[in-house]
Amino acid sequence: QVQLVESGGGLVQPGGSLRLSCAASGFTFSRYAMRWYRQAPEKERELVALITTAGGSTNYADSVKGRFTISRDNAKNMVYLQMNSLKPEDTAVYYCNTVRGGSPYWGQGTQVTVSS
Repeated sequence: QVQLVESGGGLVQPGGSLRLSCAASGFTFSRYAMRWYRQAPEKERELVALITTAGGSTNYADSVKGRFTISRDNAKNMVYLQMNSLKPEDTAVYYCNTVRGGSPYWGQGTQVTVSS
């Protein structure tokens, strides 16, 4: 079955960096676009970044453009989110996502807290 496992979250000061990782299994990873979402307390889950199958195209939420970079390694079944110049408003649980057969699949999430 599809499994997505995020890691790399933590506590970081404003202006700092983190790199999130998502290990995927149970499906042919290279054939599916991958996404990172986030959900802050009392807010709706929002799409942060998307990467196409071969990584040739990426899209970002306006709030993270120029600071976050999504990438993937199809040989390792991994997707990453490099987050730079972090702000307190980036604090959220970050989720890895894919859609297969019309159904969304989610990881358990990893907490990112940006605070001094």
